[in-house]
Amino acid sequence: MNNLGFSFDSSKITELAGTVENNGGLVFVTAFSGLFAPYWITDTQGTIFGITQHTQRGHIARATLEAVCYQTKAVLDAMEKDSGHPLQELKVDGGMSNSELCMQIQADVLAENKIPIVRPKMRETTALGAAIAAGFAAGVWKNFDELKEVNTAGQTVFEAKMEAKDSAKGVKRWERAVNMCRGWLVDDE
Repeated sequence: MNNLGFSFDSSKITELAGTVENNGGLVFVTAFSGLFAPYWITDTQGTIFGITQHTQRGHIARATLEAVCYQTKAVLDAMEKDSGHPLQELKVDGGMSNSELCMQIQADVLAENKIPIVRPKMRETTALGAAIAAGFAAGVWKNFDELKEVNTAGQTVFEAKMEAKDSAKGVKRWERAVNMCRGWLVDDE
């Protein structure tokens, strides 16, 4: 994306995506090295569908955020299917979770699932996880129940603002785009 003048900084992508109201009809399958779980499609590359003369950089940025959210939904759906248990919530952290827009898109993409997105106030939780593991090793904690309130103060919950039927249309379009990408790298001979 750098070659196209897009920043890899999620705040810059969010800022650009916020310049448009929607994706302008774009679907971006971000298969830069194939598509992994749960698709396992190795013969594809990144593909953008729906480009018109009205397409703006903001539409591409928004479709990029949406792609991450659709891929997350696909993984969550696979987890639910494999486990036999419906998910109750999605807890997020890390760089992209700083994007209000991305988190709302994720909640909207999951409208059918009715899964709220829970974002803690302190979002860089790798260090927190290491501290918790060290605490267990040192005997500070005995079981996970003691940690239920860790990093919950000041959290934000994102719920779908989109109707489930509208969300389902977007998911269906995403899945169609993924299927259309299959075989791109197949030898033409």
